[in-house]
Amino acid sequence: MSDNATKEALSGHKKLERNVTLLGAAALVTVAIGGIVEIAPLFWIDNTIEQVEGMRPYTPLEQAGRDIYVREGCYTCHSQMIRPFKDEVERYGHYSLAAESMYDHPFQWGSKRTGPDLARVGGRYSDEWHVQHLANPQSVVPESVMPQYGFLSDEPLEFEYIADNLVALSRVGVPYTEADIEQARQDVIGQADPDVAPGDLAERYPGAQSRDYDGDPDRITEMDALVAYLQVLGTMVDVNAAAAQEVLAGESGR
Repeated sequence: MSDNATKEALSGHKKLERNVTLLGAAALVTVAIGGIVEIAPLFWIDNTIEQVEGMRPYTPLEQAGRDIYVREGCYTCHSQMIRPFKDEVERYGHYSLAAESMYDHPFQWGSKRTGPDLARVGGRYSDEWHVQHLANPQSVVPESVMPQYGFLSDEPLEFEYIADNLVALSRVGVPYTEADIEQARQDVIGQADPDVAPGDLAERYPGAQSRDYDGDPDRITEMDALVAYLQVLGTMVDVNAAAAQEVLAGESGR
């Protein structure tokens, strides 16, 4: 580039920097172009989340527990996103996969933690431990600053309109079937009441476990629902199988 051309380019750049309106317009155009390049392709992609074997919608009882989890603000202290960092993976387990939150509305991802991440807490502790921890956190973790939620054991679970909840979720993409919606109330009872046969619950929700969760088989409480939700977190996907597939995919791409 000649000296004259360089001087002209610099002169034009000075005009752009000194004119606030022109600079703002140029920045807006630049950001708009970048946004279109990033966003436009998503309109032609059927699904941005790769399906992972094992993922299913929450059972009505688990979904009710998730609603209680959100209602009580548990998400403000506990994330459900294990990031792919060595220290996190060593402490919490395999990093989170996007597909594991595909039926969460809203999802519980984040990086702000007062307590540990709960993405893979399912099956790590007994139902009794969860009930005790929720009722009196300091009795199992003395340094905990978590509030006490013992009142959940005294609150009967309101699930009269649980089917309407599933209908709403189905409208935003959660694949609940007509049978799931029709049997929603009975599914709650069948999963939480040990004296009631769960029917085909396990067929429609593979891996769903039916039992008394809160230690009181005579009634279904909010504690039942919340513990059922906690016990399913991170258990649907065989992360070891996913990791093996990632290794194979990496090797084949070399």
